Amino acid sequence: MPARPVGKSAGAARSSGAAAAPAPCRVVVCRDCCCGSPKVTGVDHAAQTARLRAEAPVRVSACLDVCDQANVIVVQPSAEGRAAGARPVWLGLVNDADATEDIVAWVRAGGPGVAPRPEILDLYAFTPPRRRAVS
Repeated sequence: MPARPVGKSAGAARSSGAAAAPAPCRVVVCRDCCCGSPKVTGVDHAAQTARLRAEAPVRVSACLDVCDQANVIVVQPSAEGRAAGARPVWLGLVNDADATEDIVAWVRAGGPGVAPRPEILDLYAFTPPRRRAVS
């Protein structure tokens, strides 16, 4: 099988018929006014974000308006999880390395809609309030 010609991107290879990898679940990490700040003590926020980023795409978000739950992490389902009907899972008070590792293990297993949520993460799961439209 010939090698990909020099200068061709992986995207070009995909568009020419090569199968693309399925989209993984994604993680949103709140890092604004409370989450990721010195207000939440005893947490290495940069290490937590880096650990999550080692397993899945991570987006750092401005305030998600649930400061009473700082540090907030939202695990968004993969395409496969969405097809199975999964919705994003909001996790709050993720303030220790063990909780971060539990999230990492779940994401590695496939996340919402693909792998069952570990029971320990039920302690962190919450339903966010509806956001109000700014008028």
